[in-house]
Amino acid sequence: QVHLAESGGGLVQPGGSLTLSCTASGISVDRDEINWYRQTPGNERVWVARLIYRGHSFYSDPVKGRFTFTFDSAKNINFLHMNNLKPDDTAVYYCQTQQRGVEYWGQGTQVTVSS
Repeated sequence: QVHLAESGGGLVQPGGSLTLSCTASGISVDRDEINWYRQTPGNERVWVARLIYRGHSFYSDPVKGRFTFTFDSAKNINFLHMNNLKPDDTAVYYCQTQQRGVEYWGQGTQVTVSS
């Protein structure tokens, strides 16, 4: 059974950094596709970044150059490193995967960028 759990959110000042974790079970973070989305109140979830097989990664324009992926195969954790954070990055961040046509989401973690 697939399960995802995000952690690492919090309050950070503009220009600061934060690393989010997506701990997975039922999939392999170094082989299966994992996406990150974010959502602000009253809005739909917006795609942020994608990590696919062999570490290839893709990023949305608003975060390109500021967000990067790494993963820990032994612990099966996907990390989203967020640098030079801006107030517009404030949102609940979710990791997501799709396996055999079924979508799986974590519970989300709140990131607030504010001075």
